[in-house]
Amino acid sequence: MTKLILFLVLLVIAWRMLSGRWVWEKPGQRKRVEAERRARSLLEVRRGASREEIVDAHRRLVARVHPDKGGTGSQFHEANEARDLLLRQLPKKEHV
Repeated sequence: MTKLILFLVLLVIAWRMLSGRWVWEKPGQRKRVEAERRARSLLEVRRGASREEIVDAHRRLVARVHPDKGGTGSQFHEANEARDLLLRQLPKKEHV
């Protein structure tokens, strides 16, 4: 029994090393989680922030990074993508 458990542990570790994800992770799950973390960090909102908090944080960020205010177009687009990603993550009732 111990040999079987050890074999399974080694198999799982080998899977992780070869595929870059754990056996129980869905494909692409890590990228989605990382993208959401980056969006929250960029907008400086907590996990579970409301729609209003996300929109307010987006407005503050856009006011700093807008090309007319000395920012770049890529920063502006990144801010918009972060807002859109976090708004998509909200439950459907908060979209309205």
